[in-house]
Amino acid sequence: MKENNLLIPGPAPVPDAVARAMSSEMFNHRGPRFKKIIEESTAALKEVFQTRGRLYILTSSGTGAMEAAIVNFLSPGERVLSLVNGSFGDRFATIAGVYGAAVERLETPWGQPLDYEALETKLREDVEHTLRAITVVHNESSTGMLNDLERISRVCGDHPALLIVDTVSSMGAVDLPVDRWGIDVCVTGSQKALLLPPGLSFIGVSEKAWLAAAEAKMPRYYFDLRKAQEYLEKGQTPFTPALSLCVALREGLQLYFAEGRQNCYARHRRMAAAVRAAAGALGLEPLVKDLQQASPTVTALRAPASIKVDQLREEMRRRFGVEIAGGQGELEGQIFRFGHLGAVTESALLAGIEALELSLQTLGYPVERGRAVAAGKEAIRTGLRPAAGGRK
Repeated sequence: MKENNLLIPGPAPVPDAVARAMSSEMFNHRGPRFKKIIEESTAALKEVFQTRGRLYILTSSGTGAMEAAIVNFLSPGERVLSLVNGSFGDRFATIAGVYGAAVERLETPWGQPLDYEALETKLREDVEHTLRAITVVHNESSTGMLNDLERISRVCGDHPALLIVDTVSSMGAVDLPVDRWGIDVCVTGSQKALLLPPGLSFIGVSEKAWLAAAEAKMPRYYFDLRKAQEYLEKGQTPFTPALSLCVALREGLQLYFAEGRQNCYARHRRMAAAVRAAAGALGLEPLVKDLQQASPTVTALRAPASIKVDQLREEMRRRFGVEIAGGQGELEGQIFRFGHLGAVTESALLAGIEALELSLQTLGYPVERGRAVAAGKEAIRTGLRPAAGGRK
């Protein structure tokens, strides 16, 4: 097994070619070399996002892009409806509240589907259109829940509220047509499915949102997208970018498109199926029971009553070099999470499943050796239907 088999929801492993690209010498971020990099990368990212709208590369974590998604398009006191069924939905609502928005939370228990009917009712009742924005997390990595963004898009219909979406742990791994689904502001990060270390984030902006930005009054400086647009027109960023990550971004995007979008989506579905099949063989219960609502990038499993999550994680780390994640917030100590996104390979995932088997057995949980690994292998085998690569 690998010395460090990283199977957490992020950061995900980085391909060797991307790591090598990061060793680039420093160069002028106001010169022609960087201009070429940012123009090429911005165009390629638009293909990943499936958008013709504006797109900006920020030097920040995904949370920085979430903050940018709030402060650039809203004013203090404006109504925001935040859909919350996990840690990151809660974070989006909190950020909006910190900057003075009048936040209304539409909450369901963590690991449960969002209340789409209640959303429809809220929008129908807003006859004066005082609701200015809806925030939602597409893939709630704290629970392994893939929220139905296409349905949310249909429910929003022609209501003028901005649809602001966190796609940090889904963009690139899930078919996510930003323009077709009417997403006005879409944010993601570099360290998940896009094959990079942490440090960059990306934000797509519709023309509807850009018009709203002209009227927005929330304070902003570092995350001011008006400055980002001004400098992008010169092939630059307003402030010093993470140059090594920008070089690596171009390499990562080349690898991504060499695999092909559809192949990438299918690979993530196979790995999610492998974890769920292995869990079934071990008698473990997924937090998200409905396969149609389950994340392709993160699977959360309930810990058996006899097993302490921290002990399980320590056993897997110490004996096998396998890192998995625990629960967050109200789910701490109740679940553990497998991340299977980005550059995680199927062989690394199967090694992680084997480590889970052996660690559970060591901790006294009844295990039929090899059954979970065999189930995972079979799920991968039956899901293998490669398509042609390229930018599709």
